[in-house]
Amino acid sequence: MTETPAALIEHHHADVSGGWLRPAVFGAMDGLVTNIALIAGVGGGGVSPRNIVLTGVAGLVAGAISMGLGEYTSVRSANEQVAAEVAKERRELERHPEAEAQELADMWVKRGLPRHLAEEVATVIRNNPEEALRVHVREELGVDPDDQPSPWAAAISSFVCFSIGALIPLATYLLGFTNLWLALAVGGLGLFAAGAIVARYTNRSWWISGTRQLLLGGAAAIITYGVGKLIGVSGAIG
Repeated sequence: MTETPAALIEHHHADVSGGWLRPAVFGAMDGLVTNIALIAGVGGGGVSPRNIVLTGVAGLVAGAISMGLGEYTSVRSANEQVAAEVAKERRELERHPEAEAQELADMWVKRGLPRHLAEEVATVIRNNPEEALRVHVREELGVDPDDQPSPWAAAISSFVCFSIGALIPLATYLLGFTNLWLALAVGGLGLFAAGAIVARYTNRSWWISGTRQLLLGGAAAIITYGVGKLIGVSGAIG
């Protein structure tokens, strides 16, 4: 037997369910921007390199824990909400199977399916309770009840990637260099690289994505540097 050309085509899709990619990207970007801004702020205030390192490490630890806990709670809560809606839909299918089948058929008719075909398919699905539940949840809620993101995957990826991102602008100080602008330059390179890496998953231009992240992080650094400079000068005057 010969396979049709369509059967020979392999489709590879990226993770779009929010399982690990979203929290990983968000964690890395947040770690970079947070510590670049922190270092720029306290550096602008004229504190010693030792205090800059202390501030950066504290920001890394506190931020990573906060990101991990936040992602776990967020994803877990979203999953619990989906589970509650699935349970509600299951009860409706048990109590009013005919009405639910008609509702499903009406949805498909609105999308252009012929009435007779929509009702025929809805009736077939109605006779398979578990499949009916999956189809109704996907059609009405827009989620797949069998493919929910893991709160642990989200928490761990966010924690690890935040830590890595926050470590980059600290690296020069940890290696013994004490120049603030060198640390900020390394952080800027990290922002550009992170944006370029994200472009690999989104099929966007790597240099546009990298430049966008660099500009956003740079804006945060400029603002916090100015605030630190102002407070540092004011403190010295006082």
